[in-house]
Amino acid sequence: MILSLDLSEKILDHLVQATGATEVLAADGGPLMVAPGTDTPASGTMRLFRGGSIQKIVWTKLQVPSRGVTTCMIFAFADPASGLPHFTLDCADHGDESYAFHLDLMPRVELATHVPYMDEVFVPLSPFYETGRATEGMWATGTTPRQFAMMSPWMLVNFTNEEAFRKIGDVVMDYANHWISVINAGLSPEVQATLADTDLTERDAGVRFNLFSPSIDPVWGRVDAMIGPEGSELIRSNLQLL
Repeated sequence: MILSLDLSEKILDHLVQATGATEVLAADGGPLMVAPGTDTPASGTMRLFRGGSIQKIVWTKLQVPSRGVTTCMIFAFADPASGLPHFTLDCADHGDESYAFHLDLMPRVELATHVPYMDEVFVPLSPFYETGRATEGMWATGTTPRQFAMMSPWMLVNFTNEEAFRKIGDVVMDYANHWISVINAGLSPEVQATLADTDLTERDAGVRFNLFSPSIDPVWGRVDAMIGPEGSELIRSNLQLL
């Protein structure tokens, strides 16, 4: 079993069922993108889901079979015009008995100036965050301060051993279920009113452009090397565009 793929597909299925999103298929009826790499079989896959109660879900799988490397990403985007957060999970098998994951909800406004929003949307994550952070068998990644600045203080991002990776699956599901509950309930009228000072669509476009920029995240250079610039750009454009 590829642990990262198993976790990612489990969470993807849960999000798709909960939101009612529908997959956008390629002309052959398969995933929207399958990109061959230098290491066969095909090493890049992107699936796209739209509609239902959200804007879209982008799911990717990148593999280097000869090295036992698999990395999967889910980014579930709420309506850009709303203040509802986005959900993200990255996870990877590194082929050397080590693993990695990145889990967060992405805020839609500046938290420091929107405390009621923070309290309603993010503070309920705190017990799950503390459980995740206390898991033994994890160590720090090379995530930079610039990357941290794009996300929330409730972000969990770590390398792990196998035991810790298996345990973190429950925390991932807790984050996913909280996100689903926020999407279903919407923001309270009181909190929604506090967001009037922010152009939510414009801010979302700017944050997504930067978050998925090669100048911010060096992972895009590795994606280029795995599946070529064309496949990498197709993934990036689906993440950036509203």
